[in-house]
Amino acid sequence: MSMLSRISTANDERSARLAGIGLMLLSIAMFSFGDALGKFLVSTYAVGQLLWLRACAALLLLAPFIWRNRSAFLQLERPWLQLVRVILSTLEVAAFFLATVYLPLADVITYYLAGPIFVTALSALVLREHVGWRRWTAILIGFCGVLIALRPSAQTFSLPALIALGGSLSFAVLMLITRSLRSTPDIVMASSQFVGTFLLGAAMSAFGWVTPTPGSLVLFAAAGLISVTALFCVNRSLKLAPASVVVPYQYTMIVWAVLFGFVVFGDVPHPATIIGAIIIIGAGLYIYLRERGLGQGAGAVNPPV
Repeated sequence: MSMLSRISTANDERSARLAGIGLMLLSIAMFSFGDALGKFLVSTYAVGQLLWLRACAALLLLAPFIWRNRSAFLQLERPWLQLVRVILSTLEVAAFFLATVYLPLADVITYYLAGPIFVTALSALVLREHVGWRRWTAILIGFCGVLIALRPSAQTFSLPALIALGGSLSFAVLMLITRSLRSTPDIVMASSQFVGTFLLGAAMSAFGWVTPTPGSLVLFAAAGLISVTALFCVNRSLKLAPASVVVPYQYTMIVWAVLFGFVVFGDVPHPATIIGAIIIIGAGLYIYLRERGLGQGAGAVNPPV
């Protein structure tokens, strides 16, 4: 963590932006590796076990920071909204890993890449933010990309796909709430999310528990440590450079998903998934560039933790 703090002292704007981009790319690679590791583990163990043991490792790593900043937990803004945020965060992470039990990693990531598009649409419908016709057009094109990736039919419009899409929608609402709670300290945001998955994982672990081997325990711990480190990299990246500069690099997640899916699980992505992902990424990038041009700034699109 101290290395990340030293990186943040870059006083040259260009160097800071380059460091921010580098940290964002590193975080996406780490998140993608953690996702692949999670998919590997849920092929043997229950999703509840993954959520619980992963959260245990993450909270152990965060414990010194939680203790150091314990006063921040006693002065939370809008506690009920904080609770809703934790619930949504927990549900979307559970939906993500549950979907990976049945779907290729690239498919699940593709649905989650639609998050920025859902955020823009919900900002207009729920928060009454102004969205012009150009961005509405991009939203509709992005939804077309989602439909192409879903390949809706009697056989492919499956429950796992709907779970992944529901997780993506939960992720979008989560981002809107996070935006409204942006004055909340990072350590509170991160640790509360892991507390949510800890509690849900503990409840779910009562069903279908499989005693993990020592090697698997190491992998569970690695999944937690990777997610915490990646989250700190994302937060530091967003402090070093504008969101509109670094957030588009999160779309490299689909590259990692295809790579890990093919190398580790032997998944060959369906052409419709690739086409849908390209359309979704194009629509999302247009929305970011449009917001940047209007001087509004793009909201952070943190990957699931």
